[in-house]
Amino acid sequence: MDWFQALVLALIQGLTEFLPISSSAHLILPSEVLGWPDQGLAFDVAVHVGTLVAVMAYYRRDLLAMLGGAGQAVSQRRMNQDLRLALLVGLATVPAVVFGFLGDDWIERELRSALVIAITTLLFGALLWLADAYGKRSRALTTLGVAGALLIGFAQALALIPGTSRSGITITAALALGYRREEAARFSFLLSIPVILGAALLKSKDLLEQQLPVDWGMMALGAGVSAVTAYLTIVFFIRLLERIGMLPFVIYRLILGVALLVWLA
Repeated sequence: MDWFQALVLALIQGLTEFLPISSSAHLILPSEVLGWPDQGLAFDVAVHVGTLVAVMAYYRRDLLAMLGGAGQAVSQRRMNQDLRLALLVGLATVPAVVFGFLGDDWIERELRSALVIAITTLLFGALLWLADAYGKRSRALTTLGVAGALLIGFAQALALIPGTSRSGITITAALALGYRREEAARFSFLLSIPVILGAALLKSKDLLEQQLPVDWGMMALGAGVSAVTAYLTIVFFIRLLERIGMLPFVIYRLILGVALLVWLA
């Protein structure tokens, strides 16, 4: 992988990690369609760290409130809304961890293909449109309970399949439950923090075990570009969400899915 390819892949990671269009699909496609070499484990770690920094920076107030809520709960010996949200994020993370542990190798071996990406891009794009068009979009995140968090968490586990989109499927589930668009995106992005952190740690462990040579300059480029791009993407996505809705992303997914099927034919 050369520097130009690294720059493009870092931009793709930053742009697609939090938009409902699947970052994994867009990172696989350059290899499938253009014949680019695999980005490598070290670079994968770098761009994940970049997106993690971006989402934590954007939601820093929520994270600090959760931390403060935990301290307040200990001192007052009673639950509060901030700690409750943190616990629901943790609970919703469990399904992805379990299914990832059980099926990640099989998914990596059997489902990383352009055909799978085309099918999931179309299928979950249609579900996103249905949830956005017919969801009530009236509930606030303060009404989220254990059952709703688990449902969103199981939906997130489907994102292990390339082309599904982690943000897309969790936002779809939240919209289907009747949450407002901004609230659905907020929970989805908070939910991404433990998932991205866990993925980065596991990939770092694999990297250390394999003792592969690391191009630190390319890693710095990947982390920096993906962090800045992801942060700006979150800012503009949240600001425009109520105005534009999910339809532009649904249309993009349908075009991409059809284009892939035509290319594969």
